[in-house]
Amino acid sequence: MSRARTGRTGGAVALAGTAVVGVLLAGCGLQPATSYVPASGPGSIQPIEGVGGAPLTVTSKNFTEQLILGKISVLAAQAAGFDVTDLTNAPGSQPVRDLIVSGEADVTWEYTGTAWLAFLGKEAGIADQQEQWTAVRDADVPNGLVWGESAPLNNTYAMAVRTEAIPELGGITTMSGLTQLPPEQRTFCVEAEFNSRADGMTPMLQHYGLERGAATGVPDANIGIYDTGAIYGATDTGACNFGEVFATDGRIDALGLTILEDDLGFFPAYNAAPVYFGETLEEYPELEDVFDAIAPSLTDEALRSMNLRVDVEGEEPADVAFDFMVDNGFITGP
Repeated sequence: MSRARTGRTGGAVALAGTAVVGVLLAGCGLQPATSYVPASGPGSIQPIEGVGGAPLTVTSKNFTEQLILGKISVLAAQAAGFDVTDLTNAPGSQPVRDLIVSGEADVTWEYTGTAWLAFLGKEAGIADQQEQWTAVRDADVPNGLVWGESAPLNNTYAMAVRTEAIPELGGITTMSGLTQLPPEQRTFCVEAEFNSRADGMTPMLQHYGLERGAATGVPDANIGIYDTGAIYGATDTGACNFGEVFATDGRIDALGLTILEDDLGFFPAYNAAPVYFGETLEEYPELEDVFDAIAPSLTDEALRSMNLRVDVEGEEPADVAFDFMVDNGFITGP
C-alpha cells in the first residue's frame, strides 16, 4: 500500500499537483480509474429528507486505504439519497486538496497530520489525537472546510516486531521497552526518508532515551536502510528486530507483526476524518451525521484487514468497502 505520508509535499510538488488538477478539469474532466461500486440499498443510513438525487462529488487519493475510504463514502452518499460523482483515485494529496477547497468535490477523507503539516504549513505534528484534530479543524475554517469527527484509525508511523520474537526480546510491547534491551538487540529497518527526517529516527531514539551512534545506545551499524515495501519482509525474516511501518498497513497482519505501543507519544497523529466543502454542508447538514455514524467503526484493525484484502489478496477496493458497509449495517445488499 502506498503511504499516507505522501501528503508531506514541498512547494514544487504542490504546484505540480495543482497543475495536474487544472489540466484534467479543463479537459474532459477528472476521471477516476474506476467508478465501480456494487449495487446497494439503505441500511441504518437512510435517504436524507429533501436530497432527492441532489449531486454530490466524492474524491480520494490514489492509494489503497484512500480508495477504500473513498468507496465507503460513495456507498454512504448513495444510501443517503445523493446522485454521486465518483472522483476517487485522484493523483495525489494536493489534487484532492485542491478539489475540496475549490468545491469541485464535496467530501473526502483526509489525515489530520497531513493537513496540519503539508497544507497548513505547520512545522511539527501533535501526538495527542484529539488535540491534533481540534487544531486542524480550527485552522481550516478560513479555507471554507469543515472537519467531521475523526475515526480511530491513525495511519501514523510505528515500530513493529515479528510476533514470534517477542519472548526472545523480553516480552517487549512498548517503545519504552527498547531501553531494557542490550544494544545488540536494538536493530532497526527504516526507510531513507525516516532515517534522515527532523522528526524521524534520531529524535525518536532521543525521545525514548537512546543515543544514536553510541555503543550503549543504538550503534549506527544497527540501523539498516530499506525501500519502504522491503521493510515489512526484512522485519518478518529477522534482518532486524524492529521495522518502521505504517500503522494501518495490511502487511502487518499478513506477516504476523506486532506494533509496539508508542507509550511516550512521539509519533504525530494521522487520524482520518471526513472533510467537507463548507457550502455543501450548509445545504445538507445531515450529511455530517451520516459520516459521523461510520467513523467509529474505522479502526486501525479494520483498515489493516481491509487493506490486506486489497494489497495481499487482490480484491477490489469497492468490494471490500461494500462488505464493510453491509457488515456494519450501514447499507444492505441488492
